[in-house]
Amino acid sequence: MPQWKDLLIEIEKIEGKYGSSLRKPASDTEIIKANHKIQQTLGNIELSKSYIEFLKKINGLDFNGLVIYGVDDVLLDKDVDEDIHGFIETNELWYENEWQKQYVFYGDSDTAWYCFDLKENVYVELDKPSGTLIQSFESFDAMLSDALETCLM
Repeated sequence: MPQWKDLLIEIEKIEGKYGSSLRKPASDTEIIKANHKIQQTLGNIELSKSYIEFLKKINGLDFNGLVIYGVDDVLLDKDVDEDIHGFIETNELWYENEWQKQYVFYGDSDTAWYCFDLKENVYVELDKPSGTLIQSFESFDAMLSDALETCLM
């Protein structure tokens, strides 16, 4: 089991102490719609299998300054009563800067972006806003686990 799943359990416990809970998972149909819309709007981007697994567990996360993007509101089958930072809308926002188009953005924090570098074919944590490389990861799982560990400190 990827480490991020254990870290999500920790976050869920903390949220529970404050009468809150994690978001509901995205459904298979919502993920299929998102994938289709991503191809239309962002181009030939293939989502990581691990990211899809994350969405099936929780549709995005906003915890202690860390945001992991979820399926965009407009693609959800049911209305949700909280803001979701949508994967497509957020990537479109970051793509306003030409240099950022080499990345697929999966999330961000107050100080970092969590992305896939399309040129180097590697997951990265970049300094926000300079874009300087902080560290690289061999997988989405490793990047997500590191981001969750950081926000739990």
